[in-house]
Amino acid sequence: MNMKITAASLAAAVMLTGCGDTSKVDKLIEQQESSSQETAATETESADTTESGETVSSIYDDTSSVLSYAEMYDIHAENDGFDVDLTILDASMTYAQVFDMVYNPSLYQDKKVRAKGQFAHAEDNGKDYFAVMIKDATACCAQGLEFELEGDCKFPDDYPEIDSEIIVWGDFASYEEGGYTYITLKNAKLLPAED
Repeated sequence: MNMKITAASLAAAVMLTGCGDTSKVDKLIEQQESSSQETAATETESADTTESGETVSSIYDDTSSVLSYAEMYDIHAENDGFDVDLTILDASMTYAQVFDMVYNPSLYQDKKVRAKGQFAHAEDNGKDYFAVMIKDATACCAQGLEFELEGDCKFPDDYPEIDSEIIVWGDFASYEEGGYTYITLKNAKLLPAED
């Protein structure tokens, strides 16, 4: 019992002193914050320019030397004449490459692209759309790469079964429709994928 009273008394003392005047502590905190802000501002000013006097932000604003994924990994080397051959990449890299193509279509304009995945078809406002669906490594997400077969092909006669594995290749292009930019492979050819 005596132990409980002592513990309760200590707890009450701590709480009561915690509710006291904190103006001195507040003043110390303000002083430390203002001195650290001044130090940071001085360091930033000196770090914002190079030895040549060029500002750091102007160096990072120039993205002309930024390499695309395809350039970085030399994807078009030895790929049977294809600039981008998605059939030789693993699932994660293929998904990442298609993602880059979707968000940077100007880097791939008129490139020869080959891809492997599941055949998909959609119809919207009387227009048929065809795509090869490329899954990521976990098969939880898929990115579609639209294609337009060369010649006068009719659906469903000249197309494979929905969800069948295909290999498709063609000329990369992008187009605007309904205020959005889409990517496609024009003059495409396709084959059933070999298991």
